[in-house]
Amino acid sequence: MGFVNLMLIVLILLIVLTMLALVYLFTGNIQSRPPKSVSKSYNLKEYDYLHRQVFTIKPDVEESSGKVIMYLHGGSYVGELYKEHWNFFRDLIKDTGATIVVPDYPLTPQYRYTDVFGMVLPLYREIVKRVEKENFILMGDSAGGGIALALAEEAGKEGLNQPSKLILISPWLDVTMKNPKIDTVQKHDKMLNKKVLTVAGVAYAGGKDMDKYLVSPINGPLDKLENVIIYTGTYDILNPDVHTFEKLAKEKNLKLDIRETKGAAHIWLIKRYTDKKYDDDKAKDAYNNLVKLIND
Repeated sequence: MGFVNLMLIVLILLIVLTMLALVYLFTGNIQSRPPKSVSKSYNLKEYDYLHRQVFTIKPDVEESSGKVIMYLHGGSYVGELYKEHWNFFRDLIKDTGATIVVPDYPLTPQYRYTDVFGMVLPLYREIVKRVEKENFILMGDSAGGGIALALAEEAGKEGLNQPSKLILISPWLDVTMKNPKIDTVQKHDKMLNKKVLTVAGVAYAGGKDMDKYLVSPINGPLDKLENVIIYTGTYDILNPDVHTFEKLAKEKNLKLDIRETKGAAHIWLIKRYTDKKYDDDKAKDAYNNLVKLIND
């Protein structure tokens, strides 16, 4: 077989694989499935909620701290809960004794942000009614970090209790990706791509609402927010918007606790579970810092 023919076959295979990946990500009603190891190790309950699923993972009664974490997962609004999320939950439960409530929110492009908040906002209302404020933590990573911030902003508008801590891990704060500093960081970020994220952001917004704060929470009301902590790495293209958000918060007299790790990639403290190149001191130090924050 000639070199040209071999390269043609390789190119065709790459095209086919890319098409299959796009079909997987951008069609169908994708739902998360917890691995069996989680249900074996902890008390996992799954229940229907507004045509989706909510997972509640609890420690043994004698190990419970009484704290409840509502967690919004990342995945560019198109991806379900990944194995690394479940492993992360496993360790958080073991190290903090918290109960973790995880909504399997609707994904794009079949759904958009209005469908997401049609699920997570009622769930938030229910949780704050039954959990004391000092025991309630709202947390999210990447796209889920953006949802968590927008959810807290919307809760503030409704006059609902804020969480005792709002913890955002590598949050996606502005889906327009228009911050010029993103291009500078892109050369260091081997995980995220600006163009791909922009496409996902357009789908999530429904093509027209990208500046609305439920989509891009960097534009939202900050006056009701409390105790916001952000974990971010300088090799993450979402990092520049964290610093833009910091400036906006300062103008509104909202003090942010930004815990930045130099040279750290996107969701580095979670990604270490499935990619050994992230399993280093930077990731372990950030995770230990997070555990201490939750336990304080």
